[in-house]
Amino acid sequence: MVQRKNKFKEPVTIIRKIKTWPASSYLQKQPKVVHLRDSQDIQDIIHPIVVTRMAKQVDKSELKNRLTPVQYHVTQEKGTERPFSGCYNKKYDAGTYVCVVCEEPLFSSDTKYDSGCGWPAFNDVLDQGKVKLSPDTSGVGANLLLLISQPGRIRTEVTCAQCGAHLGHVFGDGPPPTKKRFCINSASLNFIPKNEDQKDGDS
Repeated sequence: MVQRKNKFKEPVTIIRKIKTWPASSYLQKQPKVVHLRDSQDIQDIIHPIVVTRMAKQVDKSELKNRLTPVQYHVTQEKGTERPFSGCYNKKYDAGTYVCVVCEEPLFSSDTKYDSGCGWPAFNDVLDQGKVKLSPDTSGVGANLLLLISQPGRIRTEVTCAQCGAHLGHVFGDGPPPTKKRFCINSASLNFIPKNEDQKDGDS
C-alpha cells in the first residue's frame, strides 16, 4: 500500500495486490522452522505439555453437591480450616490419607506426628509425584517491599497433583529425617484404615 499526493496536496492511497504473504515466504525459506498447518499440528505439540502441567479437571457443581462447605472452601478456594477443628488433627490410627476430591493416596499414618500446630502434620508424602508444591505469596500480596524484606512470609502451597485440590502448606521445621512439616487441612483428606486399605488391594 503506497500513499501519493496529487496536485491538490491530498493523500491518495494506491492498493496493490500482494502475491505472496511475507510471513509465508519467510517460512518457505526457513526449513528449520516448525510449520503449524492446522489445529491438529498445534495439538500434537501442546497436548503433552498440557498433560504434564495441568491437573485433572473436576466438575465444580458436582463437588459442591458431594463435599461439605468446609471441604469445598478448602480444596477449591484455597481456604484454611480453623486450627484444632479438623477431625484428623489428633487421629493416629494406622492407615492411608487420600484426597477428598479424587481419592488419590497422599499420606501414610506412618509419617504423621503431633506438631502442636492445630492441623494434621506429616513429615513426608507417600510419593513426591502425588503432590505439587508452589510458592504462595498470599501473605504479602502485591507488596514488593514486604516480599523482599520478609521472604519468610512466602509459604509453599501443597496441592494434589491428580486433581489440583488445595491441601495445605509445607514448612522446613519438621522432624528428621526429612525435616519437613506438611501442614494439611483435615477437610482436604479422607482416611482409609489399614485393614480396609489391604482389602482394597486384595480385590
